[in-house]
Amino acid sequence: MKKYRLYQIDAFTTEKFKGNPAGVISNADGLKETQMQAIARELSNSETAFILSPSSTDHEVQIRFFTPTTEVPSCGHATISAHFVRALENNLPSCRVIQKIGAGILPVEIIRDDNSYKIIITQGEIEFFEPLSKREKNEIILALDLTSTDIDQRCPVQIASTGHSKVMIGIESRDKLNSVKPNLNRLTEISGKIKCNGYFVFTLDSDSDEILTHGRMFAPAIGIAEDPVTGNANGPLGAYLAKHQIVNTENDKLIFKARQGEAIGREGTVEVEVDLQNGSPIRVRVGGSAVVAFKTEIEL
Repeated sequence: MKKYRLYQIDAFTTEKFKGNPAGVISNADGLKETQMQAIARELSNSETAFILSPSSTDHEVQIRFFTPTTEVPSCGHATISAHFVRALENNLPSCRVIQKIGAGILPVEIIRDDNSYKIIITQGEIEFFEPLSKREKNEIILALDLTSTDIDQRCPVQIASTGHSKVMIGIESRDKLNSVKPNLNRLTEISGKIKCNGYFVFTLDSDSDEILTHGRMFAPAIGIAEDPVTGNANGPLGAYLAKHQIVNTENDKLIFKARQGEAIGREGTVEVEVDLQNGSPIRVRVGGSAVVAFKTEIEL
């Protein structure tokens, strides 16, 4: 029997019970994959992170991520949560850590601020997939409780990824965004056809100079009805906005804040930074704060 340290962390916020909750097992060495999946199912967060010792010299820490139903290659808020816990446990100064996750070997910046931390993640390779067919777009729009008149015509419905793909669906109105009631069973069926599990509905309809976008993310095919605040959606959103020149960029950079979770009472803020080269996005980083909701132990 071994005691495993379990945290519940609220990411992309400094306020408990806001932002996006993630489970973190900070000493996961020795757990079997089936046990990791069982713990993730028991916690029922959108993702749970398992911190493991490095498996080679090209990284300092390994992290695996599980939804309640499956392992995924990367997860923004659970990465924030895992490195927040690791920084707390090890009393880390501001530093740079190399992590190994399913999406690759990537750097993470730890920024110490008094007795807390901000975590900044470099995401994986930027990918834009072939345009969806007109029929696929219409099926997605209908399943999301939208009509063609709701769609922001500047925003093509397209799959984008920085390690974990999402369908980008830009709409005109924040009121409509917050009233969307998707057909989750239908979205699950569509995911099987288009080979993408996440649907990120967003709008540039913001009344704040500090917030550029508002969004909601649905991924029922992997057990997530609605994800409160999603690093792996807002990151590729930044690349998508730059690629399609939907917003202005300066000095080969796009920097903005994205708000998510308002419709379900778990609002949080993701800081997004996109590096561009000759107008094309080449690197995405996302960052945010976190707070410990609770800590306990599991004995297995």
